[in-house]
This record gives sequence, C-alpha cells and structure tokens, in this order.
Amino acid sequence: MRTGRVRTGRLGLLTEQFDCARERAQVRLTGLSDEEYLWEPVPDCWSIRRRSEATTPRAFGPGDWVLDQGAPYIPAGEYAEVARQAADGMSVAKIADDWSVSVEQVEAILNHSGPPEPEVTPVTTIAWRLGHLHYCFAGEWEWTFGERRHEPKLLVDFTPSATLALERFWALIDRWRDSVGTVTDAQLDTVGFSQYPYGSNPDESYLDVLWGANLEFIHHMAEIALLRDLWQARFSARG
Repeated sequence: MRTGRVRTGRLGLLTEQFDCARERAQVRLTGLSDEEYLWEPVPDCWSIRRRSEATTPRAFGPGDWVLDQGAPYIPAGEYAEVARQAADGMSVAKIADDWSVSVEQVEAILNHSGPPEPEVTPVTTIAWRLGHLHYCFAGEWEWTFGERRHEPKLLVDFTPSATLALERFWALIDRWRDSVGTVTDAQLDTVGFSQYPYGSNPDESYLDVLWGANLEFIHHMAEIALLRDLWQARFSARG
C-alpha cells in the first residue's frame, strides 16, 4: 500500500527507492553516444576493450570485448566493511575469498596494518561503470532467482555500442526488478536467499542484500552522471 506516493513496508520502501533512482538514471542516460560511452577523461582508465587489447591482468567477459579488472586489493575506503564482516562472524578465509585477495591482506587490515593502496586508483569510463553494474545485477538475478550456477562474469556480452549496452542493461534491470517484487516477507528475512558468489550475500538476510543493491546502483549511476557532466563541459570548452 502507499501513503501518498511512497510505498510502505520494508520491501516497498526499498523498491520505491530503487524505482526512483532508476527513473532518474534512465533520463540521465538519454542520448548517450558511443564516443561519450567510451571516453577516457585521463590516461590509463579502466574501460571495456577488445580482448586482444586488454591491459589489466584480470579483464573478463565471454566475448570479444572484456571489462577491465586489475590485480586484487581492498581499497582503504572498504576497510570498515572488512571489519564489519569480521565482527559479524565471517572467517578471515571467507572474507579473503569474497574480496579475491590473500588471507594475509585481510589479516593485515584487521590488525590495522593494512597494505597501502596502489599509488593511483583507476578512473573508470561510463562503459566500465555500466558494464560493472550489468554483470553484478545479472549475477544477482542468476544466483537469487535463476539456476544459481552460472559464473556472473560470463553472463554479459560487453559491447562498444552505447545504444545496445543500454538496451540490454534496462532489460536485465526490468527482469531483476520484477523478480524482487515477488519476494515475500519471510524471504526478506532469509539468510542466504541470495547465493551470489562475490560478496557476503550468502551470509546476509535478503533485506540487507537489497539495501546493498540499491546503494550499488545509486552510487555508480551518480558517478556516470558526473562523467556525463564532465564530457559536456569538455565539449562546451572546445566550442
């Protein structure tokens, strides 16, 4: 039920937040060109690239185009999340597996002597941000509502076409959102209702997982919006 415009209930509040964010994001992405989609505002950006031209050690994807991914490390901004996982009872080995890093790295962080971040945190293109969201939500759907067996990093055929990427992305988001809308109150409280293999989903209630999915969508779309603003400013300055 709704009070005015806003739904009530735990699931209703989360889906209302997501729907509002999705509506704004879709408007914000209208008119995205291939050139802007692939624009690298600084050297050595992470983006999508032809497999033969990949420059990062763990770039992935099932087709000719792959999504950049570097050597595994945990950014300093995520140390608090690592501490929270440990406080919630996750083993060091499980935390290391979730972040794709060594046990030694996790132990160093928990002992407040964490390894330094790389000298430069990579800037990412719109193509990378959108591709990252796409494979994450594709994996979330597969490991919650699907067969729970397909590798998330092989579910999305990355493309240099902004129009095609957005068409595929919104179709996936619609499927995910439709499935989320069917979740029961009991399933919201079920720990491990989502078995998504990257992160702590199997150890969390689905209510917490949905909260995290909303945050992931919102913060990456905000970053994409900023990149669009920078692109326009660059174009205007040249004019």
